[in-house]
Amino acid sequence: MDRATLVRTLVLFLALANQFLVTFGLNPIPGTEETWGEIITMIITAAASAWAWFKNNYVTAKGGLQKKALQAQGLIKK
Repeated sequence: MDRATLVRTLVLFLALANQFLVTFGLNPIPGTEETWGEIITMIITAAASAWAWFKNNYVTAKGGLQKKALQAQGLIKK
């Protein structure tokens, strides 16, 4: 696992853990009001999820070319 994948995984894990705490009424972000804590948590979770999804899928033109090259070499399933 390369460093970027590790960072994306850790950020996503922390965002999901934070979301879990908010769901059960715990305030994971000290010093904030409840509403702001929920808003911040939702933004962090959405950003981390989008980042992890985008980086792990072939959604750009360059990504499509990479997928074709990997398939041609038999490195991924078609």
